[in-house]
Amino acid sequence: MPVLSWTKGKTLTTVHAKGKTQRLLPTSTDRGAEAAHRALELVLASLEDSKAEDIVTVDIAGKSALGDHMVVVSGRSSRHVSAITDHLVSDLKDEGYGGARVEGQETGDWVLIDTGDIIIHVFRPEIREFYNIEKMWAAPDFEENTLH
Repeated sequence: MPVLSWTKGKTLTTVHAKGKTQRLLPTSTDRGAEAAHRALELVLASLEDSKAEDIVTVDIAGKSALGDHMVVVSGRSSRHVSAITDHLVSDLKDEGYGGARVEGQETGDWVLIDTGDIIIHVFRPEIREFYNIEKMWAAPDFEENTLH
């Protein structure tokens, strides 16, 4: 049976019969829109530092249960897409947002990073143009009872 030891803001350690497995818990206790906004600022700063191109943010709060914000960016090449991803994931971990899930980094064409509140898509330009997902999410909102 695993034994858990935890102190607020510290590493959660699970001791198993075969050794130790460590998992970092976020050090931030913020919740809600304010925390999502601060995380978005961190993401955008990291993307700027990585020289990501054509950065677009889409507010999806209320439109989707997936998160509060979506960020779509381009890298110049597969190598640049991978570097942007590595830098962003490292910055997120350093600031206590270590639970980000990353998909597609092996190919470097389209990488999806899901932090919970923010979904980041990092594309090569031609792949981004083909899928054009920011246009789909930027569609205008319709109020109830306006469609007949």
